Amino acid sequence: MPLRGIGPPVSLGDQSKTSNPKSPIVVVVLITDKLDPVCHRLLEEAGHEPRVHTDASPAELAEHAREAHGWITRSGTTITAELLEAAEHLQVIGRAGVGVDNIDLEAATRRGILVCNAPRGNTLSAAEHTCALLLATARQVPPAARSLLEGAWERKKFAGTELFEKTLGIIGVGKIGRRVAARLESFEMEVLGYDPYLSDEVMERLPPTFVTKEELLERSDFVTVHTPKNEETRGLVGEAELATCKEGAFIVNCARGGIVDEAALLGALERGHLGGAAVDVYPQEPPSGASRGLIEHPKVVATPHIAASTGEAQEKVARRTARQVIAALEGEAVSSPVNGMGLRMAAQPEVRPYLRLADVLGQVASQLSAGRLRGLTIGCHGEVPPEYAEVLRVAALRGVLAHQGLDGPVNLVNAPTLAKERGLRVKEERDPDAPGSFTRLLEVEAVFEDGDGGDETRSVAGTLFDESDPRLVRVGTHDLELRPEGSLLFYENEDRPGMLAAVGRILADANVNIAALALSRPADGHGGPALTAISTDEAITGAVRDQVAATEGVEGVRAVEVV
Repeated sequence: MPLRGIGPPVSLGDQSKTSNPKSPIVVVVLITDKLDPVCHRLLEEAGHEPRVHTDASPAELAEHAREAHGWITRSGTTITAELLEAAEHLQVIGRAGVGVDNIDLEAATRRGILVCNAPRGNTLSAAEHTCALLLATARQVPPAARSLLEGAWERKKFAGTELFEKTLGIIGVGKIGRRVAARLESFEMEVLGYDPYLSDEVMERLPPTFVTKEELLERSDFVTVHTPKNEETRGLVGEAELATCKEGAFIVNCARGGIVDEAALLGALERGHLGGAAVDVYPQEPPSGASRGLIEHPKVVATPHIAASTGEAQEKVARRTARQVIAALEGEAVSSPVNGMGLRMAAQPEVRPYLRLADVLGQVASQLSAGRLRGLTIGCHGEVPPEYAEVLRVAALRGVLAHQGLDGPVNLVNAPTLAKERGLRVKEERDPDAPGSFTRLLEVEAVFEDGDGGDETRSVAGTLFDESDPRLVRVGTHDLELRPEGSLLFYENEDRPGMLAAVGRILADANVNIAALALSRPADGHGGPALTAISTDEAITGAVRDQVAATEGVEGVRAVEVV
């Protein structure tokens, strides 16, 4: 089946990675970690070809990746920039799980490769495992079981700690952290939370009492970590933080290895400052070196990264990841993008017409000048929902950059990155009132270098008819109405009889059929140049454009292709 995956901005936004759409395409999805069989089955049912290559070397992965359009992995495969360079057809990476620290997100984004994950698939299992480890370490279950297995009967040695009326501190109150809070509140624990990324409004709706990280560590009897791993969270709980903890406190890490500094944690345990720890994740997996000392400590309950290892979680994660990869490859929006955050809003059907409008306005504005693009302003006026502003900005950027001669794909994933790299000034404007008789209006104003060191501005505006039908309604100061699709020809001409006929003859001689046209006089009426916009069934070649430009009384000719 032909890939539709990068069509207009509801999906990713570029078709340059696909093969000839007229020829049959084998859509290859590379799977490099063990997954529930449902993933394989769903890919086959969608007409794709899953290729399973687990335990492959980096060189082997590079070879397998050359033909892949999609790639599904868990935490066992590290997808580097070098591997992405080899994967010239790759459009989407599906992470069967939550954490994406094993994927070079910057490189993927720069290449326009969508990365999505399955954050809800293993949330429940991870939360339950956190609670299990916390209880196990509080009551010394593993060492007590091991002692009994060895023939001893040491009841006093394994006296534990109740959770009742103790304080639980949760660092990272996301989906997993919230579920942990809900479950451990039933033990009548006081629950504190720390999450610098949550807004005040969100924190007010959640049950934990939110405090600073320092206060949480000082007050908590149990501390559990549920943050992603990145440069900001690496070593988040280190020697200084552990020294702040209450005497005899317990630390639980089921998030990512390295968020809690292992050496500092081991030192705090050996000094007797902490009552115990539970660990499911390690900086290097399988663990070695410094991790072994922590795993072997008598006050540590350690498991081999099994928080998400339940049959239910694995099936849900595999199913959700496969469905997102299939959706991306077929040009549909995905529900859990990691690096194309605007795509989350794009999943909503009511947003799609606005996305298309913003994208085509960007395309038109970009092609109305031959100068180097310097900046962009996106205006949302009238009844355009304010929550759409961010994704509409990205869609307009995609449209503008798609016609700037960039090397490689331009889509909703990488448009903001490409704009930043080119030093574009991007602004947003909003007015609750739309001009004229419009109830809603999008405006894109592009600023170009005019060749003399100055600026040249091209602005276009559009609206939706019947909630879903894009219309171009203004170019510069000229009002008009035209459906912005396919091949378009714009030019200014003297406002006198015969001008349209002269251009029409040129198009007819070139066998170019006019599908629709719009004529617009300047705002002050007669005398100045008029604007003509023509939609054609055939593309406007350079030769035809030059003939139109050579017509007496015609100037500012621009041929525009909307894709």
